[in-house]
Amino acid sequence: MRFFLVFNFFFFLGIHSILGQLSVPKFFTDNMVLQRDKAVHLWGKGNPDTFLKVQFGEETVTARVGQDSNWSILLKKRRANPNPQSILITHRQQKIMLANILIGDVWLCIGQSNMEWPMEKEMHFEKEVKKANRPLLRFYNPSYAGKSIYNEIFTDSVLRLLGKKDFYMGKWQVSDSNSVRKMSAVGYYFAKELLEKKHVPIGLINMAIGEAPIETFVAVKAMENHPKFTRKAKGNWLTNEELPVWIRERGHQNVGKIPVIHHDELGPNHAFKPGFAFAAGIEPMAQMPIKGILWYQGESNAQEPERVYEYAELQKSMIEDYRKQWKQHEMPFYWAQLSSIDSSRYKSRYWPQFRNKQRKLLEEIDYGGMAVTSDIGAKNDVHPTNKKDVGNRLARWALNNVYSHGIMPSGPLPYSAVYKDGKVVVSYEYSDGLTSSDGKPLRGFSLDGKNSVKADIQKDKIVIPTVRKPKFLYYAWRPWSDANLVNVEKLPASTFKLKVE
Repeated sequence: MRFFLVFNFFFFLGIHSILGQLSVPKFFTDNMVLQRDKAVHLWGKGNPDTFLKVQFGEETVTARVGQDSNWSILLKKRRANPNPQSILITHRQQKIMLANILIGDVWLCIGQSNMEWPMEKEMHFEKEVKKANRPLLRFYNPSYAGKSIYNEIFTDSVLRLLGKKDFYMGKWQVSDSNSVRKMSAVGYYFAKELLEKKHVPIGLINMAIGEAPIETFVAVKAMENHPKFTRKAKGNWLTNEELPVWIRERGHQNVGKIPVIHHDELGPNHAFKPGFAFAAGIEPMAQMPIKGILWYQGESNAQEPERVYEYAELQKSMIEDYRKQWKQHEMPFYWAQLSSIDSSRYKSRYWPQFRNKQRKLLEEIDYGGMAVTSDIGAKNDVHPTNKKDVGNRLARWALNNVYSHGIMPSGPLPYSAVYKDGKVVVSYEYSDGLTSSDGKPLRGFSLDGKNSVKADIQKDKIVIPTVRKPKFLYYAWRPWSDANLVNVEKLPASTFKLKVE
């Protein structure tokens, strides 16, 4: 009976070996997807100065465990394979079997609550759940310490989980009508589009954290090495004025008034602490090849002008660092632009500037893409429930850039505004079939960012009559926008502020 209880205790914790000598990272579980066309990298712990054997299909590799108890093995590249396979790791009398493994494309989903937003709360869920049994779609969707705990002190049980190794907890699952309920809705619809177009197994890793600032996903070293962001990684984060006010307030509510177990020179551990989500979830995974990254974050950094103006450069620094971490310098990185919301109920007065900076980042990031979402916002809710269109629009970038599908990736993106002969002429990328989304006259254009002006479509350009040359031209320059310019694919144009030449 005692052995039975001990066995079940360790099984419940997800430990692969009762003796604790042979182990692999906790994100290596049954049902996972491994990245195709890249060497398969497996690693873990074992008895020092001993040998272990790894069998994957017809390939068998032997490796020596180092004196520091670490081992690492590279297996050959593999093509996409929808047929389940197993990996057997043998070390003396211990074995780890990883079953039902597919080879395909792995995408990392990160950001805050709009990326985390689960399928069961998505507006199309009741219809989509009937089609959710997709054996080629797998996801690693861990929970995290402190999830959904608002305006209160963390309990001892939560505080114990705020170490880097215990913060994220989960396992790989196969998509079905039950498991899909908690999955990122944006991630699900993105993956569904890829599956239906390319028929390659898709694995999603969802590390999103509700309300989290961008700073928690950026490595501390990346901030320390950047001249503009060094101060974000200095001193106790709870009193660091280089971080969003809202985030520090929530941190004080959870861990600011109690002794904590896990802390360092940056203060107590917390999901919002600079660099913490990176250290707890992203960095341990960076040895595992992936296809690309999806990013939906910004609301927590868009409430103060200082945070708004620095955001694009901070995101660029994060993207560059992630590509270095994975040693994949052309790794795709696609982000969702902030949607629309009424500023009377939310601090969104800086959202037009924020959306514009997200747009301009496209000019600086190769192998990047942005999904415009300002047409599908919720006027009184920071969480629009239409995640299907967000996922589909992100998938368009991947289908165009990664999978050579020949699909238009975006709505109209402006690249020039020129004044001549009493009119401003705006030119766009992805401008085929310009029209209004509702069949009504165009809305959203402004010469001063406040007052609307008449705009007409002339073939693939927009023409705005004006007696004098304006300094700038604005579009969708309101937190809650009803701007209605779309292209032939009914994809919306982005918010912008352009200097008129």
